[in-house]
Amino acid sequence: MPPGGAPMRDWLRDLFRDRPIWINALMIFSSYMAFIYMPWDIFWKPVAEDKEVWFGIMFSGWWAKLTAIPHWFVYAAAVHGFRRHRSWICTWGALYTAQISLGMLIWNIGYFGFSLTGWFVGIVGAVPFALLSLALADARDHFTDARKPMRARYGEWAVVTGASAGLGVEFARALAREGMSCVLAARREDRLTDLAEELEKRHRVETRVVRVDLSTIEGPEALAAACEGLEVGVLVNNAGFGYSGRFDKQDTSRLRDLVMLNCVAPTVLTSKILPGMKERERGAIIMTGSVAGRQPLPLHTVYAATKSFDQVFGESLYVELRDAGVDVLVLEPGSTETEFQEVAGEIPHSGQSAAQVVELAMVSVGQQPTVISGWLNWARAMLPARIAPRSLIAYVAHGYMKDQTPPEMR
Repeated sequence: MPPGGAPMRDWLRDLFRDRPIWINALMIFSSYMAFIYMPWDIFWKPVAEDKEVWFGIMFSGWWAKLTAIPHWFVYAAAVHGFRRHRSWICTWGALYTAQISLGMLIWNIGYFGFSLTGWFVGIVGAVPFALLSLALADARDHFTDARKPMRARYGEWAVVTGASAGLGVEFARALAREGMSCVLAARREDRLTDLAEELEKRHRVETRVVRVDLSTIEGPEALAAACEGLEVGVLVNNAGFGYSGRFDKQDTSRLRDLVMLNCVAPTVLTSKILPGMKERERGAIIMTGSVAGRQPLPLHTVYAATKSFDQVFGESLYVELRDAGVDVLVLEPGSTETEFQEVAGEIPHSGQSAAQVVELAMVSVGQQPTVISGWLNWARAMLPARIAPRSLIAYVAHGYMKDQTPPEMR
């Protein structure tokens, strides 16, 4: 927090940044409707008193209760869309307000009849919503699809760790598509070389291949040295691995490597590369965390602890660097179709594609400190802590992880 800064003021400034006042006003109104008025209307308002209007048609009683539910979904979606700068809110928001505008006209004409009064009152009621609908349809520049390419926002070079497979490969491809040259770091040099050739040929960018083991003390220092002379605008701390099994059955040296790679390496690399970003007053740091870091996770004990570290590290940096021009994002995927399950020693199970997860990170950086990939993963990570004791959550997680852990490691 800046010296003398008021926490609430700073939080509100961050919450409402990068949007015009009228869009922030819509976000506040939608929040009120989604979290206060509509729940009261649906669950507590007497049925006999309930009335809802769609396209100028009045519904009463239980029909009103049923038609209130779509209203709630609209306002809840609007909160998310406005808060996270999602471009679809322009189209759907414009359609919803156009429906209200049409409804105002139809309802007033129906109420007053096809008279001058009916048309006058209907038009007066419809015009403000029609203008709002047009404003939303024209507001795309304030949302995600209109964002500048990563190179224009942050600079020429990106560093991607763990770039030999999975999320690392997809991060490199996504950054190269947006014009960024890439430093590709991992242990498997042959894979890095193949990826470098692909990026150079397809996207006309430069690459540097750095074969390095980031689980060693020397690894992060060596990678930082290999980046000297480059204006690194994006650092993707993606390298990491999991380790499934009961703690007392796990190998100590592998646990040490796990902590070094998942915690120490991103700390050292960020410490080395961040000063250049601050000096240029632009940059982005992306941490690959995990929903595993949101709760105790027996049979993935140390891995979950390292991802909790990554989350807190990233969220804290986000606030520290808020006014420095450096964006920080912690990406928190759930099960993903990568080598992770095999390396962690898990029983194979389905997950999201790596490309889907990376695309979410690309549209979220600069908008928020953390993002969880997938609504189901969000529900698993966020809802239990709001409805159950943490000790109970640990036991539930233990039962869930048993199904993914080989019997000999339980």
